[in-house]
Amino acid sequence: PPSGVTPTATTAIPDSADMVLFDMERGLFQDGVRRAVILADTAFVYQSSQVTELRNLRMTFFDAAGNQTSVLTSLEATYQIQHESLDARRDVVVVTTEGKRLTTQHLIYDKPGNLIRTDSAFTYNSSTEQLRGNGFRADPEFSYVTVQQPAGRQREGGILLPGQVP
Repeated sequence: PPSGVTPTATTAIPDSADMVLFDMERGLFQDGVRRAVILADTAFVYQSSQVTELRNLRMTFFDAAGNQTSVLTSLEATYQIQHESLDARRDVVVVTTEGKRLTTQHLIYDKPGNLIRTDSAFTYNSSTEQLRGNGFRADPEFSYVTVQQPAGRQREGGILLPGQVP
C-alpha cells in the first residue's frame, strides 16, 4: 500500500480557472438601467460554479436615472453570477459622490435588492457624522442605513444612538 497523506479537501487555484481576464469590465443592468460597472485588474472565471474571483476591484454604482452615486474598491471580491451578488473583501472602501465614506474588511452587494451589507466591523464618516458598528445594511447611495451595535457621534452637539455608550 502507498504511504503518505491522503488529501481531505481540494481548493480551486487561479490557474484552474476556465478563463483568466485582465482589465475586466462588466456592466450590471436592472430593467434596462445600468446599476453598476465592475472593473478588476484580474478576473478568474469558473464556469461550472458560475463564480468569478476578482482582484483589485473598482465598482461604480448608479441611481435609476443613470447618475453615479458611489464607488466601491477592494483588494479581492467574488461575484456570484446566478445570485447577482458581489462579496468584497480586504480593505473595502465605499465613497459616495457627496464624500460619505465607509470602510470595512467585508461587504456584500446584492444587485436584486440594490443594497450593500456587512456583518463585520465598519466605520462610516460624513461631514456631519462619524459612526461605527458591527454590521449594517444600506443602499449604495447611503440614503437609508440600518446599523447593528452602533456607536458614533454627530458633530455640533450630537445624539446618543440606541445601545451607544456615552
